Amino acid sequence: MTSALDELLQRQDGVIARPQAVDLGLSPNEIRRKLRRRDWTATAPGVYVRHTGPLTSKQREWVAVLHAWPAALSHSSAICAAGGDTQPDGPIHVAIDAERRVVDDHDIVVHRIAGMNDRVLWTASPPRMRIEEAVLDVASSATRPERAIACLSDAVQSRSTTADRLLAALDSRPRIRLRGFLRGVLIDVRDGTCSVLEHHYLTKMERRHQLPRPHRQSRTTLGRPGFRDLEYSKWGVVVELDGRMAHDSATARAFDMERDLDAAVDGNLLTLRIGYRQVVGRPCATTHKVAKALRNRGWQGTPTRCPQCPPT
Repeated sequence: MTSALDELLQRQDGVIARPQAVDLGLSPNEIRRKLRRRDWTATAPGVYVRHTGPLTSKQREWVAVLHAWPAALSHSSAICAAGGDTQPDGPIHVAIDAERRVVDDHDIVVHRIAGMNDRVLWTASPPRMRIEEAVLDVASSATRPERAIACLSDAVQSRSTTADRLLAALDSRPRIRLRGFLRGVLIDVRDGTCSVLEHHYLTKMERRHQLPRPHRQSRTTLGRPGFRDLEYSKWGVVVELDGRMAHDSATARAFDMERDLDAAVDGNLLTLRIGYRQVVGRPCATTHKVAKALRNRGWQGTPTRCPQCPPT
């Protein structure tokens, strides 16, 4: 029994559920003795850890899963585990079959999901929802479109999955909330939009006002290696979209400026660096400024006015 118990505790990062202990031959008295001697500590109803200190991230995952067993990490907790990241402070999300009932613990949120078995990686440690399912669950529960876009684009940009895999998973879930919106965003992500800001540029500026279609994420061949967000190569105009998270350090800003300088000096490229306020806060005015820059470089078109455009 001792060998089997040690092996199980090792496999589950020092966490064990009461039914597992009983199955391995421990009597209720022996379990109580371990708790009384503080060999084990109760961390959730019927779940124990073999120390008295703070739980590690992996132990928090196991506690949540074993509390609701059979269960699997879900939503943001599954995404975090798939990436090997430390779980943030706050509750751990787990999924159980839709026909079961489990009471939430103070640090555990339980989601009832139909057809759960086919959507779980049971061989993961601990078991978790497949990354595509977890991403769609988070995106479909977003309270704002920007959060859904960020969830989908971040998952693809981090290479945790692909837009095509997410689309395939979406096709298998006809009743998911925001299904049409999520499909449209994923198609845009597959075609090159890599952030919330790029998606807003595409929908609020480029499509709405009929700007010419740029090359997205084109590799720069001048100066420092990297990728340009949007390049209108025919007219020598580059648009860089400065999202706060990607450009909030002095080092990142210095790299951006160096790349802009290389583009201007070595490639005769005009770089327009615009941010969230320009793209989301005043997309119409920003569109007409981008269009003017393109016309100054030879574009013969005229942007289409939308109902939100201010009168001329």
